[in-house]
Amino acid sequence: MAAPTASASLNASIYSPGDQMSLTVTYGDADTRPLTLTIVVTDAQGNSSAPVRVAAVIDPLTVTVTDDSGRTWTRLSDNGTVAVYRAVA
Repeated sequence: MAAPTASASLNASIYSPGDQMSLTVTYGDADTRPLTLTIVVTDAQGNSSAPVRVAAVIDPLTVTVTDDSGRTWTRLSDNGTVAVYRAVA
Protein backbone atom coordinates (compact mmCIF):
# COMPACT_ATOMS: atom_id res chain seq x y z
CA MET A 1 0.00 0.00 0.00
CA ALA A 2 1.20 3.47 -0.84
CA ALA A 3 1.69 6.04 1.90
CA PRO A 4 -0.64 9.07 1.84
CA THR A 5 0.82 12.40 0.73
CA ALA A 6 0.14 15.84 2.19
CA SER A 7 1.20 19.44 1.78
CA ALA A 8 0.14 22.41 3.88
CA SER A 9 0.28 26.18 3.80
CA LEU A 10 -0.71 28.99 6.15
CA ASN A 11 -2.21 32.28 4.97
CA ALA A 12 0.72 34.21 6.54
CA SER A 13 4.10 33.52 8.11
CA ILE A 14 3.79 36.03 10.98
CA TYR A 15 0.73 36.61 13.20
CA SER A 16 -0.14 38.98 16.03
CA PRO A 17 -2.02 37.57 19.02
CA GLY A 18 -5.72 37.32 18.13
CA ASP A 19 -5.16 37.13 14.35
CA GLN A 20 -7.10 34.52 12.40
CA MET A 21 -4.84 31.77 11.09
CA SER A 22 -5.97 29.81 8.03
CA LEU A 23 -4.35 26.48 7.19
CA THR A 24 -4.91 24.70 3.86
CA VAL A 25 -4.00 21.01 3.65
CA THR A 26 -3.88 19.23 0.29
CA TYR A 27 -3.77 15.46 0.63
CA GLY A 28 -4.22 12.22 -1.25
CA ASP A 29 -3.44 8.53 -1.42
CA ALA A 30 -2.71 6.66 -4.64
CA ASP A 31 -4.41 3.49 -3.42
CA THR A 32 -7.60 5.01 -1.97
CA ARG A 33 -10.33 3.56 -4.14
CA PRO A 34 -13.92 4.70 -4.58
CA LEU A 35 -16.38 1.86 -4.92
CA THR A 36 -19.94 1.99 -6.29
CA LEU A 37 -22.35 -0.85 -5.60
CA THR A 38 -25.45 -1.34 -7.74
CA ILE A 39 -28.29 -3.38 -6.26
CA VAL A 40 -31.32 -4.79 -8.11
CA VAL A 41 -33.93 -6.93 -6.35
CA THR A 42 -35.81 -9.52 -8.44
CA ASP A 43 -38.81 -11.58 -7.32
CA ALA A 44 -39.81 -15.11 -8.34
CA GLN A 45 -41.92 -13.78 -11.24
CA GLY A 46 -38.94 -11.94 -12.74
CA ASN A 47 -40.06 -8.45 -11.68
CA SER A 48 -37.09 -6.25 -10.83
CA SER A 49 -36.68 -3.10 -8.81
CA ALA A 50 -35.03 -0.01 -10.18
CA PRO A 51 -31.27 -0.05 -9.61
CA VAL A 52 -30.11 1.47 -6.33
CA ARG A 53 -26.54 2.73 -6.02
CA VAL A 54 -24.46 3.26 -2.92
CA ALA A 55 -20.88 4.53 -2.71
CA ALA A 56 -18.03 3.71 -0.37
CA VAL A 57 -14.30 4.43 -0.13
CA ILE A 58 -11.70 1.74 0.50
CA ASP A 59 -8.80 2.98 2.64
CA PRO A 60 -10.27 6.41 3.57
CA LEU A 61 -8.02 9.24 4.75
CA THR A 62 -8.26 11.24 7.96
CA VAL A 63 -6.62 14.65 8.47
CA THR A 64 -5.49 15.55 12.00
CA VAL A 65 -4.09 18.99 12.85
CA THR A 66 -2.19 19.72 16.06
CA ASP A 67 0.41 22.30 17.01
CA ASP A 68 2.94 22.51 19.84
CA SER A 69 1.03 25.28 21.67
CA GLY A 70 -2.14 23.22 22.16
CA ARG A 71 -4.14 25.58 19.92
CA THR A 72 -7.49 24.28 18.68
CA TRP A 73 -7.84 24.06 14.90
CA THR A 74 -11.40 24.05 13.55
CA ARG A 75 -12.14 22.39 10.23
CA LEU A 76 -13.99 24.80 7.92
CA SER A 77 -14.20 22.51 4.90
CA ASP A 78 -12.92 19.21 3.54
CA ASN A 79 -13.78 17.89 0.08
CA GLY A 80 -11.65 14.73 0.31
CA THR A 81 -8.52 16.26 -1.24
CA VAL A 82 -8.31 19.77 0.27
CA ALA A 83 -9.12 20.66 3.87
CA VAL A 84 -9.17 24.17 5.37
CA TYR A 85 -8.73 24.80 9.10
CA ARG A 86 -8.85 27.95 11.22
CA ALA A 87 -7.33 28.91 14.58
CA VAL A 88 -6.64 32.09 16.52
CA ALA A 89 -3.01 33.16 17.01
